[in-house]
Amino acid sequence: MDQQLLVFLKVAEVQNFSRAAVELHMTQPAVSQHIQAFEQRMGTKLLERTNKYVRLNKAGEIVYHHGKEIFQTYQRMNELVNDLVFIGKGEVSIGASYTFGEYILPHIIAQLRNEYPLIIPKITIANTHNIAEMIAQQELDIGIVEGHFKQETLEIEHLANDNMFIIISANHRMSHKTQIQLSELQEETWILREVGSGTREAAEKMFNHYDFTPKEIMEFGSTQIIKESVEAGVGISLLSHWAVRKEVHFGSLKLLKVNREPIVRNFSIIRKNTEFHTKASEVFLEILRKSQALIFTD
Repeated sequence: MDQQLLVFLKVAEVQNFSRAAVELHMTQPAVSQHIQAFEQRMGTKLLERTNKYVRLNKAGEIVYHHGKEIFQTYQRMNELVNDLVFIGKGEVSIGASYTFGEYILPHIIAQLRNEYPLIIPKITIANTHNIAEMIAQQELDIGIVEGHFKQETLEIEHLANDNMFIIISANHRMSHKTQIQLSELQEETWILREVGSGTREAAEKMFNHYDFTPKEIMEFGSTQIIKESVEAGVGISLLSHWAVRKEVHFGSLKLLKVNREPIVRNFSIIRKNTEFHTKASEVFLEILRKSQALIFTD
């Protein structure tokens, strides 16, 4: 890998020559020499430098963007070549949307570590939209996302169905019921996840299906805050049964079905559409698929 490019990428990321030197285990003069030589090769200045900051100029932004792609491709090339020699070893970067990542993925990671202790998982939790973006940019090997998903540049594989329920406080006026007509909740405050999340998509599909318009919507960026708020009587929500299993078990939250049925959405596996995948990621997928029958029938 081009050493000058590596030094440039690091300086651009930390915006400081001294800090870059420390992280690269180099002296500051050596870092400066690499940057000067690299700028000479490129035929233009790439960094704006003052006593207070180091910033990319327009040419530097172009070089940084494509340089990161080169670096990621180089790393992936090494991983794929190493896979020809080593089995069940190395890093696998996994992205998951909140419900799957916080309530299901830990059980699968435990199985992975038990069977393949030399595979090191790196986990990113974000909403469905952000995970898809990271997969497309090759920042993640595998994504598990919620809801309906379609994108031509990605491989999409159905993993399992997820049952979702309206959740209410144990002290709610309807806590004695198990099923309702959605129209009975017209006056309630709905606490929902942000736009871009699979959970929000499921709620909006439910509203559209039943031609229902909530009187008031509060938008929270965390499932945990939503659960706490529902318990406190702030409002009601729609969440996966995975997210509220403990609270339902201990009686602080209640589940309601709409017209006798839960709301059903998909969990899907997404990957970059390419013929090359690391062995570590293939091993993780094998365990994920094997776990489906055991975990998702719970």
